[in-house]
Amino acid sequence: MRKTELKRFQKILEGKRDALLANARSLKDGGMVLDQNDLPDEMDLASSEGMQSFEFRLRGREKTFLGKIEKALRKIDEGDFGVCESCEEPISVKRLEARPETTLCIRCKEEQEREERDFA
Repeated sequence: MRKTELKRFQKILEGKRDALLANARSLKDGGMVLDQNDLPDEMDLASSEGMQSFEFRLRGREKTFLGKIEKALRKIDEGDFGVCESCEEPISVKRLEARPETTLCIRCKEEQEREERDFA
């Protein structure tokens, strides 16, 4: 892969990382607070707890996604970016444009999903 393409993907990944971190900071500063004294009844409490649970799940997904972004950025630094971890063939630029944090080519990803469906 050419240096210009690597730089472009690096900027995309850094942008995604920065957006995730900014979102996490805003949730930390403004959300995720549950004060039972501010809730007048059981319905409000249940609703608030449901929202808090949803925010925790969302943060878990964001943490996983952030890990994938960091891994892709390391691969750029190490010179391994754009190589499928399964078959070691190049990942198409079109796939990387859609999901620059991916570690699998489309063929291997489809195979992985087929296996997950079969064993689920």
